[in-house]
Amino acid sequence: MSSGKSPGWKRAAQIGLGILAIIVSGVALFFPGLTVISIVILLAIVLIFVGIEKIISGIFIQHKSRWATVGLGVLVIILAAIFLSFPLGTTIFLIYLLAFALMFDGFARIIHGFTDKELRGWSRGFSIGVGILAVIISIMILVTPLLGVFLVGFFIGIALIIIGIQMISAGISGRESRLVPSKGFRE
Repeated sequence: MSSGKSPGWKRAAQIGLGILAIIVSGVALFFPGLTVISIVILLAIVLIFVGIEKIISGIFIQHKSRWATVGLGVLVIILAAIFLSFPLGTTIFLIYLLAFALMFDGFARIIHGFTDKELRGWSRGFSIGVGILAVIISIMILVTPLLGVFLVGFFIGIALIIIGIQMISAGISGRESRLVPSKGFRE
């Protein structure tokens, strides 16, 4: 590996974007519900553009599944419009889906911990313990979906803090790593 200094504009962009990520993380941590609903709205907007692209490609590109592509594009737009019309309901629905997924994963880990004969000692106990914890958290989210919204917003906030710190440190250090073939490398 060889490293050199990044250009000044790139370093400034990294520092600026890192600061922005940390500011947004603060908003995500203090307003987790707003964060999750904003992500749902943003994804619905992206889905509208995806649906439009599918309709356009279905109309203008000749292929066997032409009308199926158009139909699916229309369906995507309809679902995205429903998501935009009911962002809170969509968010709660997604939180329920995540809770059920977490519950099924927890049950799978518990079953794996009890039935896998190759797991030994602490590994078996850890698998069972993590599975029980996942089931408990999923039940808590199913009982109080607001807890799920809070947890998702919290994790997004923590992830943005970590990303922001990494970007700022990369900008301050100015070090750019890139792979360079060794002298013995032949094409």
